[in-house]
Amino acid sequence: MDEMEVRRISFIEARSPGAHVYSKFPIPRLGAVLLSTILRDMGFEVKAFIEDTAEPDWSYIENSDLVCISTITPTAVRAYIIADRLREKGIPVIIGGAHPSFMTDEALEHADFVVRGEGDYSLPALVRHLSTGKPPLKDIKGISYKDRDGKVINNPPYPLITDLDSLPEPDFSLVHKWNPSNIYPVSTSRGCPFNCKFCSVIQMFGRKYRFKSVEKTVEEFRYVSSISKATKFIVDDNFTANKKRTKEILRAVLSERIKFKWSAQVRTDVARDEELLKLMADSGCDTTYIGFESINPRTLKAYNKSQDLDDIVRCIKAVKDHGIYIHGMFVLGADTDDVDTIRKTADFAIKLGIDTVQFVILTPLPGTPFFYEMRDEGRLLHTDWSKYDAHHIVFRPKELDPVTLQIETLKAMARFYSWKYILKNLARFEWFYAGIGLYGKRAIKKGLKEIYSYLDSIGLGSPADMAMHH
Repeated sequence: MDEMEVRRISFIEARSPGAHVYSKFPIPRLGAVLLSTILRDMGFEVKAFIEDTAEPDWSYIENSDLVCISTITPTAVRAYIIADRLREKGIPVIIGGAHPSFMTDEALEHADFVVRGEGDYSLPALVRHLSTGKPPLKDIKGISYKDRDGKVINNPPYPLITDLDSLPEPDFSLVHKWNPSNIYPVSTSRGCPFNCKFCSVIQMFGRKYRFKSVEKTVEEFRYVSSISKATKFIVDDNFTANKKRTKEILRAVLSERIKFKWSAQVRTDVARDEELLKLMADSGCDTTYIGFESINPRTLKAYNKSQDLDDIVRCIKAVKDHGIYIHGMFVLGADTDDVDTIRKTADFAIKLGIDTVQFVILTPLPGTPFFYEMRDEGRLLHTDWSKYDAHHIVFRPKELDPVTLQIETLKAMARFYSWKYILKNLARFEWFYAGIGLYGKRAIKKGLKEIYSYLDSIGLGSPADMAMHH
């Protein structure tokens, strides 16, 4: 592609395909906002459009010199439709995110360039090349494109960024119709030192855990608490991976009297550290998102989760004792799971008083070891990526019939978000949770309807067979 004039750049984060219990709280993935900020700081006119939070201004987008699209696996189908439409109008498209990073050849059928992995350096270098001709394409690490003969060229990957402090503060004013009272995402680290088999984080951001300095993180917390009263969601895959650092941050938040409500993803090991839990509670931690994954010991082993059932029970009790809510995440459908596992998981979550849950279906995401294993064993049911959203069954489990896994997972959600759950929360004046219970009930009812036609469409049964499951 020859040098071109680039003034206006649009960034689009493609919309999720279906509604589920968590569509009510869409959180923008920070990548699009951060990269828009970097490009704006280079002097370009940039706007970011997050389809899950507001309908984009298509006339603005179609008058852009360049469009960047960010996508994960379940939004890829939508991302490709947008990309095709824009290229037909002669607008060059760069696509990035977890899905294109692993399905590069596929993504290049729909885009001029793919940015693989972290885009913090690769994308600005590519945009600079398009507007000035320098640096030469072959020197830009982390990008893929087709040469003049249509051959795919994958430049070597860009090394994982180590100095997170050098990145700017993501500027949410660049986001079209951004509502500051929405949940506000903040990132303080990247990567995860663990290695769960079904997770795409390690493939995308590495096992080397990299983090912002304590000073920079505290400064960021001070800034976000001053501009928005909304709960801050710390998007790190594990905010307490380095406990010493987390404690230093929280002590500083307390001593500087930074007042804000926050929630974060943590592992069950937080329960082993009384001091850490106390600091979390005192500094405004409202909810923890914890990947319990399974109550089946064999499955925890298979997932490579490095935790056992005792850890889970101890964790729930300790976190609740500190007045912090728990959103528990469970992944169902491993080769070691059967119907009993699913039902027992719902009972377990109810009995231990977890505040909200997400029961998701194990999903082989491109880039993960689990995906290649399922593909090579011929166990994928299809590759319609829009259904790779952890709410649809897309592979054949070992012990469970796919239809059973699908229906029983929805029924487990229904068992959790019951009238009893709703009334119990109303009795405690927990309006928010009572509301989630009602919302969950509605979403599950809608989900069951949609699931029957989905199962039928992939040849897994007619409505008559389904009736037997109901």
